[in-house]
Formats: sequence, C-alpha cells, structure tokens
Amino acid sequence: MNCFFIYNPVSGRGKVAKKLGLILSALREKFDAVDAYATKAPGDMTRAVRAAAETYDAIVFAGGDGTVNEVVQGVCEASKTPVLGYIPTGTVNDVAHSLGIPKSIRGALRVICTGKTAMLDCMRVNDRFAMYVVAAGAFTSASYTTPQSQKKRVGRIAYGIEGIKKNLKFDVFDVSGSVEGKPYPTTESIFVMLMNGRSVAGMRLNKRGSMADGKIEAAVILQSKKANVFRRIRSLFALANLFLFGYRVREKQIVRFEGSHFEIEADESVVWNFDGEKGISGRVTVDVLPARIGMIIPKKQTRI
Repeated sequence: MNCFFIYNPVSGRGKVAKKLGLILSALREKFDAVDAYATKAPGDMTRAVRAAAETYDAIVFAGGDGTVNEVVQGVCEASKTPVLGYIPTGTVNDVAHSLGIPKSIRGALRVICTGKTAMLDCMRVNDRFAMYVVAAGAFTSASYTTPQSQKKRVGRIAYGIEGIKKNLKFDVFDVSGSVEGKPYPTTESIFVMLMNGRSVAGMRLNKRGSMADGKIEAAVILQSKKANVFRRIRSLFALANLFLFGYRVREKQIVRFEGSHFEIEADESVVWNFDGEKGISGRVTVDVLPARIGMIIPKKQTRI
C-alpha cells in the first residue's frame, strides 16, 4: 500500500513539522511507500487530497477539525476512496473525540499502524460536504473568525472570547423547511445545528450519537425577534443548557429533529458553519452519505 501524508504546518503550533521525521518513520513501517506534503494556503488541502485520492491507497493527514473538513471535501470529490488516517493537532479536535483517536502524535500514529478501518457517514450540504456539524447562528462564526495567534496563546478559550465579542446581540432569523419530506413551519431562531457524531466544541453534546448510523440529529433554539431582555437572557440559558447537558436536555426553547434528509430555508444573511469552517449562506439541503468515509480508528473502539 502507498500512503500520502499531508499536514497543515500552522496547526498545533507547528508541532507536526517538528515531528515530521518521527511520523514518516512510523508510517513507513506500515506502508510500502510514503510521500509527504505540507499545505501552503487555504484550499490547498482539498486540492491535494482530491488529486492524491486517485493514486494512493491511504491518505494520512494532520490538523484540526477544519483540516478534516478540507480532507472530506477532497475525498468526496474524487472518483476513488482511499482509507484515511488522522493525527489530530487542532485546538478542539471534535472528530477525534467522537472516534477515540488520541490527541498525541505518538498515540494517533499507534492507531494508524494498528487500528481498524470504520466506514463513517458524512453530510452533503448543497454541493459541499461536512463531516460532523453544520450550524448557523449564535457563536458559530467564532471558530473561523478567531485569529490563529489567539488560538496559539490561549487554546479553545480563544473561541469563547471571540464568540462573546461578536454574538452577545444574538441575531434572530427565520428558518423553515422540511425533515424527511415533512414540512416544518417558519420559526424564529437564534441557533440551528445538525450533528453527525457525539462531540461539538469539545463537549459531549450528543452522547447517543453515531457517525455510522445513517442519520443526523438537529437542534433549533427558538427566540422571538421582538423578545425583551429577559427572553433574550433566557435564550442564552437555553444555548448553555444544550452545550452543558447535551442534545436531549429538557428545554422548552429547543426543538429537536432526527433524519437523513433536511431542507432548510434561511435568509442569505444566515451564514453556515461546516466543521468549524465558514460555509455557504442561505438555503441548504443536507443529506447523510452513509459509509462514505473510511477512517482508521482504535481497534478496541466500539462506539462510532
């Protein structure tokens, strides 16, 4: 088997570049041939992965959740599907948390060299793809507007600081559409999220979730556009309850859905977040693509 190793040299404070010799040595114990490539600009990861998928049996990549998203874009756009190995070096690493992949480079390499391949679902959003979360509304821009320098200094706290600075107003927007073809009436909301997996923003938000069950879970936090101060504060508590106590928390301002096909109507001012990266605006159609991604996970990992 031949392997293509690709990494984001900025992610993880540059530690992948420092450990490049160790990584390549470990990969060459498993694969017959290993080629390495460091990305140079945004979008380079997707382009390189799309090309590599046509000729390599395995693609191993290092980076954060945004890197996962770029890799998934490339794989889903290719005509062949190589097996993926993941070395998580980002700030939050939600995909790694959901799959039980260690955050340490040595631990992740052990998984790649001795683990098993699991076939995972991903999501198609219009003509784009996402691995574990599609969201819009309060705080969702923080993951892609937080400066890289701030992430390096204070880690995931940087997202909270950025979110508070830009989202305290809690813009309210209309959403409507359908779930599995059943219409959903227009609702005023501050936050919409569709999840494939268990971890979002570093929290076990969906403990019963799976990345291999053919469905996704959605949550909508309700809010009136003419809400008074008390109701606005109440919506903040609803959002906090969701992230602190999980998707199934008892909360009257949260509406939940489950399915494999969602159509969501939203204004063009509503910007969607795909796996922590800035996505598209406005109307989206979200479909589960069952068993689309082959990922190496720990051999003893039973819950995916």
